[in-house]
Amino acid sequence: MNKSTHIRYNLFFVFFGIIFCLVQLDCAFARELDFASSPTPVGSGARALGMGGAFIAVADDATAASWNPGGLVQLKTPEISVVGNWFHRIEDIDFANYPESCGLQSVSKEDLNYLSIVYPFNLFNRNMVVSLNYQKLYDFEREWDFQLIDTSDSPSFPGLPPIITTIKVKNHYEQSGELSALGIAYSIQIVPQLSFGFTLNIWNNDLTPNKWEKISHQTSSKTVEYYGIPLQQEPKDTMEKNEYSFNGLNFNIGMLWRITDKLTTGFVLKTPFTADIKHEKYEINDQNQPEKWTFNEKLDMPMSCGIGLLYKISDEFRISADVYRTEWQDYIYTDSDGKKTSLITNDSKAESDIDPTYQVRFGMEYLLVNPKSHYVVPLRAGVFYDSVPAQANPDDYYGFSLGSGFSKERYAFDIAYQYKFGNDVGASIIEGTTLSQDQDVEEHMVYSSFIIYF
Repeated sequence: MNKSTHIRYNLFFVFFGIIFCLVQLDCAFARELDFASSPTPVGSGARALGMGGAFIAVADDATAASWNPGGLVQLKTPEISVVGNWFHRIEDIDFANYPESCGLQSVSKEDLNYLSIVYPFNLFNRNMVVSLNYQKLYDFEREWDFQLIDTSDSPSFPGLPPIITTIKVKNHYEQSGELSALGIAYSIQIVPQLSFGFTLNIWNNDLTPNKWEKISHQTSSKTVEYYGIPLQQEPKDTMEKNEYSFNGLNFNIGMLWRITDKLTTGFVLKTPFTADIKHEKYEINDQNQPEKWTFNEKLDMPMSCGIGLLYKISDEFRISADVYRTEWQDYIYTDSDGKKTSLITNDSKAESDIDPTYQVRFGMEYLLVNPKSHYVVPLRAGVFYDSVPAQANPDDYYGFSLGSGFSKERYAFDIAYQYKFGNDVGASIIEGTTLSQDQDVEEHMVYSSFIIYF
């Protein structure tokens, strides 16, 4: 092999190494949507959060439209309620093959969580309730900044140093957005011990925020040390932006059964549905030339259901428990070419090994009542386990919550704090590439709510 051929031979492997590294990164973020935290399609509200989310059989405030609309009939006066939330999420990422990329990534956000207007009435000797609700259900906030460094050497002429190639790829990945629904709820007391209700959820980007976007920005560079002389290439920038809007309809169907004066059970079913996705893709290459494509796609959202129990130890003290199941194996994305893939694994549904996930939640509420001043101070606490969809085996998240508040006559204020964590989770995000990784996740969340009774 002459020197000229030898140079071309080594430059081929340099070029291949760069392409390989970029392809692996592209595979890492190829999915249309990554859940930034445990994607549990439960309900809203500071009171429920303070009880660990064990609220299906409680469901006695305006947020029942999201937890169990069968419980709305327990409301006796018209009311307006608003809930705000704040969260801070920390991800400690461990890239197995790229230690220089390991480290902490974090994101924070505050937002409107829930807004409702409730009106109880009586018709045909039956207590009934209607309500109009806004609920934020999923958030997609995530932001990562990291660098991948790949160094390799190739043989040189006998007696000369090897040719050393260093490839660096700086990455910025950002995902933002949310899914929310406008809900119209109705509940009826069938008999004194049994009530039924439903919520029609309208997921429409023209009415409430139902969109997300992903930005992937890469700066790549290479250095070739050829016979001891370093040769550097100008960095290359590429950026890809994907925007998605989401539209669909589904129902929450709930039932509440007061078995005895002390024991109540509740059930809720959230129906599956197929959402229409408008996907707009933008690319800017290293010549700063933008390109745009528009696609019409589909997303199948899974069915979920839950059952809860409430036990009243006394008028002031009660405990609750919920079990919830979601069929994430049916969470399927259909692109504009008709290709169906799991958004959990980015593989076809047949090739994906996704099990349903379960959430188990326990909570308590104790009321400090002042009969003279007519005010109530609640004390709440809860613990929970969330399993999160992943290839082969779900990831495990755990957490606890604390809550309190103050209510008097026509006004009520509640606040709750939740801590959630998961260790060695998220590996399926980029499974099957050289970027396989695990992450430890911590999330701090605060909900506050204010209610006016009329």
